[in-house]
Order: sequence, then structure tokens, then C-alpha cells
Amino acid sequence: MNRILLSENLTALRTLPSASVELIYIDPPFNTGTTQSRPRLKTVRDAAGDRTGFGGHRYRTIKSDETTTPSYADTFDDYLTFLCPRLEEAHRILTPTGSLFFHIDPREVHYCKVMLDEIFTRPCFQNEIIWAYDYGARATKRWPAKHDNILWYTKHPTDYTFNLSATDRIPYMAPGLVGAEKAARGKTPTDVWWHTIVSPTGKEKTGYPTQKPLGILERIVRVHSNPGDTVLDFFAGSGTTGLAAAKNHRNYILIDQNPEAVALMQQRLTPSTRT
Repeated sequence: MNRILLSENLTALRTLPSASVELIYIDPPFNTGTTQSRPRLKTVRDAAGDRTGFGGHRYRTIKSDETTTPSYADTFDDYLTFLCPRLEEAHRILTPTGSLFFHIDPREVHYCKVMLDEIFTRPCFQNEIIWAYDYGARATKRWPAKHDNILWYTKHPTDYTFNLSATDRIPYMAPGLVGAEKAARGKTPTDVWWHTIVSPTGKEKTGYPTQKPLGILERIVRVHSNPGDTVLDFFAGSGTTGLAAAKNHRNYILIDQNPEAVALMQQRLTPSTRT
């Protein structure tokens, strides 16, 4: 049931049966006008190195050859024309109780929401989730942009999968106001999700540009699908959606036209790496 497809995504989507997928999450290119890349770094022991590690040992940082760095062009002459047929296919592929999660940034979200309102109809818009984080450079001429937008649409306006009891719980901001029992249990999230980005030095990091945190995807998968359902991501990148699905007993279909991304997903989604 699990598939990783090396393909241009519109071509692949047109081969999938109608009403065959319960949950779709996509994190498409944001149309930033740049080439997205994340250089890979490694360190070697060197007494004259540029950083200090465990035990006071010195290490030298080496940047990888740019030809081996995962990257993709993030520039489109007409962004909505690019997205629209793919989202029309997404609507066709969703089951009657299925959901689409569309991850985008504040520069494009309003244009994309109008387009999605037309495809899914406005009553099928359920939430705009704000993923807020606090990492990276600080702008000095405007408020620093530290959030992404995730639009949630359903195939049917009122009949859809929403298992709130399956979500992770988060701390109260003022635990002293709710009592010890509630504070220990935590609360369910709202439509603002505070969650760190993928740590540049953590085990979760794959080196793929724009990789999203597993915690965000697991929350979506647990609440908006059931065990045994199929989750689709047709801008699959590093494969985080597939990993979230596999860890929570869902099936996955991952599509990407970048051979490096597909190789990374195949490595990341072998049974021994799904912990």
C-alpha cells in the first residue's frame, strides 16, 4: 500500500483513483523567487578548527560540494496556474470525508485561499492554522516573519474526520489558573500551533531544504485520519508526511520529481528508520 513515486506530480495524480485517499497534506514551493537549498555541513577533528566539541576537542567545519546539496527552483511565472490543476486533482482523489492541508506562507496565502474556495467551495473551509516558531534572523525594518499558514479544507462541509482526542496536548500558558490536575494533563491545541522548526543540529534533520517538523505532521495525521487510511503528499520532499503516516499506522503515497528527494525518502522510510 505504501508508494514513493518519482514523477511529475500532475501526471501521477491523474493516475490515482477518485475518492481513494483520506488525507492530503502538501507543502508546495512558496514562489519565493529563489533557489531553495540547504548546504550540508560536516566536521572533522582539527586542532586548529573553528569550533569546540565534547571534551574541549577542536573541529573544523567543511561545507559540502554544492552539486550534492539538495535544492529546487522556487520561481513561477503564474503560481496559481501551476497549482490549480493539481488541487483540482486533489479534490477528486479525496474520499467524501477526507481533508486537504495546504501549507503556504503569508505572501501567497490569500491568493491560494480564494482559489481553494472555488475548488472546494467556501463552506468546506474549516480553519487557517498558524504555525508559529521563533528561530532565525531578525528583521530590523519590519516585524520578523515567524509563522507559516496551513489551510484546512474538507471534501464535505460537515462530514469529515476529526479525532481531537487523538491529538497531543500542550502546556497551559498560565497553569496556576486551571489547577494542578488540568495543568498536568495539558490542553488541546488551538488554531495557533507553537512548534520549533527542525533543529539544524538535531537527529530529525535530513539536510533537505524546507523540511517540516515531524511533530506538525503527526498532529495532522492523528487527528484527521484513522489507522489504515491512506495519506498523500505530492510535494513530498524529505518524506516527513510518509514518516508521520507510517509511525501512526497509516499508509502513504509520496510523489516528487526530484531524484534526490526520492532517494532520501526511500532511505528514511525503511522499516528500521521509522522510530
